[in-house]
Amino acid sequence: MVVILKQNPDKAQLKSLMTWLESKGVSVHTTVGAQQTILGLVGDTSALDIDLISALDIVEAVRRVQEPYKSANRKFHPADTVVKVGNAEIGGGGLALIAGPGSVESEEQICSLAEELKNAGACILWGGAFKSRTSPYSFQGLRGEGLKYLLAAKRASGLPIAAEVTDMSQLGLFEDVDMIIVGGRNMQNYELLKALGASDKPVLLKRGVSSTYEELLMSAEYIMSEGNGNVVLCERGIRTFENHTAHTFDITAVPVLKQLSHLPVIADPSNSSGRANLVAPLSEAAVAAGADGLIIAVHNDPSHAMCDGPLSLKPEAFGVLCRRLEKIRAARDSE
Repeated sequence: MVVILKQNPDKAQLKSLMTWLESKGVSVHTTVGAQQTILGLVGDTSALDIDLISALDIVEAVRRVQEPYKSANRKFHPADTVVKVGNAEIGGGGLALIAGPGSVESEEQICSLAEELKNAGACILWGGAFKSRTSPYSFQGLRGEGLKYLLAAKRASGLPIAAEVTDMSQLGLFEDVDMIIVGGRNMQNYELLKALGASDKPVLLKRGVSSTYEELLMSAEYIMSEGNGNVVLCERGIRTFENHTAHTFDITAVPVLKQLSHLPVIADPSNSSGRANLVAPLSEAAVAAGADGLIIAVHNDPSHAMCDGPLSLKPEAFGVLCRRLEKIRAARDSE
């Protein structure tokens, strides 16, 4: 249930209302906007009398919310959320470009690449240290050593860093990582999501290949229900009958998720297609559709990459793409 208050509500009446609501076993989440204050009621609201609440002097309107996700719901939080990652921001009208190699291979590799990506326009450095691979015989990443190399690149370039966690046992190694990525395979690893919710570290939550929009938002709810509202949603492709690409990029997810939720929405054109020659057009489509950012695989030498080479751009191609994307974003926002 959502209670929309009139402008400048009487403080004593507001306190009395919140005390009464909490006495009914309902938790109250307050959102203060430029024009309105909204009370989001979470819990069993079936016994609350809407007419009684509506009759209060400070109340503008009362609405029931049918969706099971509350904290992530735009009805509870009409203003867009901006997630800060180090000195970068995702949401709020800008275009956040997260870039890096599918796998960190050496300190020299990631440090030299970080500088190139920063100069091209990336605001967050991403690199794989722990890799979730379909085959147990594929390269699984440098693990803790890879995170050390990422931190060295952070010190050298000044870019905040993001890396994917694949198991709860790894969380202690991510203390100095600025943003934790939850991959599609772990989107419904609820114990991991709750553990991430217990901190305030930003989380990039990728959609599972067979997951609905509501399931993605419910996974975000697991994180937010523990107190961490720093969640970014990511469309990374879904499984369909088409096998020409690794997955099918669901462009519809970008505007739909932004309508349903106040959380920033970004896209992963690299893993969506699995093909480097499709990254640019998919990136352009995502930005035109309203994406708050992109996460793009970039490698110094894709043909010799230890993993994800076929879907990775070279740094020069990434720089060209960044300039095109900025023009699209500017044209989109000028309308």
